[in-house]
Amino acid sequence: MNLANSLDGINWLAVVVSTVAAFGLGGLWYSKALFGATWQQEVGLTDEAVKSANMAIIFGTTFVLQLLAVTALAALIGSDGNWMSGLQTGLTVSVFWVATAYGITYLFEQRSLRIFFINSGYNVVLFAIVGTILGAWH
Repeated sequence: MNLANSLDGINWLAVVVSTVAAFGLGGLWYSKALFGATWQQEVGLTDEAVKSANMAIIFGTTFVLQLLAVTALAALIGSDGNWMSGLQTGLTVSVFWVATAYGITYLFEQRSLRIFFINSGYNVVLFAIVGTILGAWH
């Protein structure tokens, strides 16, 4: 893959919209309405620890990291992709790279299956949605 050519064909508006969608999905996924309480318990964070964290740094850095991940996925999908190839690429990346990396790390860290499914599940849904958007939007 020629990185310069891959970056040249990227629809940057689609990348920004996909990054915002990814950021929003994370907010919902890790909220108390969905998996936030279980996630917090599994990683050992108290409500006080969450409230005392520097959210500007956490959210700002998260947005930049999401932007990098979405840009890389857009480059991988390429400018000739469609919604189906975007979805397939997103699922391939998330299931076979991201989730397996979590799985290996969590085995050695002796983490629970619950935290594996919460964190890897988020990434599978995230990359499926983002891949679909990127593939469809040229």
